[in-house]
Amino acid sequence: MQLIGKKALVTGGASGIGEAIVRRFAKEGAQIMLADINISAAQDVTDDLLKIYPEIHCIKTDVTKDQDINNMIKETVSKLGSVDILINNAGIPMVGTVETLSDNDWNIELDVNLKSIYRTSKAIWPYFKAQKGGVILNTASVAGLVGMAGQHSYSTAKAGVVMLTRCMALDGAPENIRVNCICPGFVKTPMADSFLQSQKNPEETKAFIESLHPIGRIGRPEDIASGFVYLASEDASWITGIALPIDGGWSAGSIN
Repeated sequence: MQLIGKKALVTGGASGIGEAIVRRFAKEGAQIMLADINISAAQDVTDDLLKIYPEIHCIKTDVTKDQDINNMIKETVSKLGSVDILINNAGIPMVGTVETLSDNDWNIELDVNLKSIYRTSKAIWPYFKAQKGGVILNTASVAGLVGMAGQHSYSTAKAGVVMLTRCMALDGAPENIRVNCICPGFVKTPMADSFLQSQKNPEETKAFIESLHPIGRIGRPEDIASGFVYLASEDASWITGIALPIDGGWSAGSIN
């Protein structure tokens, strides 16, 4: 159990990768506040985990609103006593080319997937400084490392997450605040399933996506959660400012 006694705040924790992180962190001994805009789903995950683990809480949070973020952090400190780990995982997909994507969709994508990380990290920074340390882990994407057709706003936002992570890591190093991000490949989540079902030929699209991963399969949320556990743990105490691909080899290149 690598996270015994650690207190973690996880945004977007009600489904997909976020839910896998919450479940794995609980298994590793962490106390958790699960934040999500979908409070019904968040409560379901919390209730399920409370059958086994004693310190799991949830809160409804819109990460595009400063008031919600400030309340989320205050409630987390109130319920858990402090925060050691912030997981910025909340995100949404957006498909469209530079020609077809609307201004509104572009703004929403960057607001949720990039600016929310700035907002939440800014809000928790004074707490981490006061306790002389903390860990911030951000969910980026392989789409932030390599270009993807039709994913203009999503890829731009995730590339921004990578650079924001590096800059915050440099700011945080003197304060013992470690900041890293993980870049998942295509992972089987409700969001990914929705994307596939929106395609003209979902099975053909799935086969193509699988072919992009040299290991030969789409990822599981649990694959990504393992990386978060490592970077949150003391085993990674000398690691900051990295963008860790967990992508079945996608970002390494093609074997075809």
